[in-house]
Amino acid sequence: MTTSSTQAMTRMLQTHPHADRIGHQQALLECIDACFECAQVCTSCADACLAEPDLQMMVPCIRLNLDCADICMTTGRVVTRQTGPQADVLRAQLQACLAACRACGDECRKHAGHHQHCAVCAEACRRCEVACQALLAALAA
Repeated sequence: MTTSSTQAMTRMLQTHPHADRIGHQQALLECIDACFECAQVCTSCADACLAEPDLQMMVPCIRLNLDCADICMTTGRVVTRQTGPQADVLRAQLQACLAACRACGDECRKHAGHHQHCAVCAEACRRCEVACQALLAALAA
């Protein structure tokens, strides 16, 4: 998210009727930011992979990019909702996102030496993986 988006999300959480119950606000904000960024980067990486001359070799990467983008987008939306979250569902969604980011990042790293867009994607996936892990840890505390 851009700085203005992050500021808007911070204000939104602060003005939420359950603001007093929203714990771990920094971990939450970082996770939301990382999820939405990763979704956009993975979608763009899939598109860039489609333009590569060695398209057949890129099929697993494209698939993981698109799966990761969908999971990250959903995770960002789920963790944004603060009214009555189900802890088990929230943890499962964060774990799914973490796994998708790890798989996508690992695949993109394989291509990072030849395709700069894959290097950028691997970095975004790693950031999202770390943010999901941090929010999971904060929720467990």
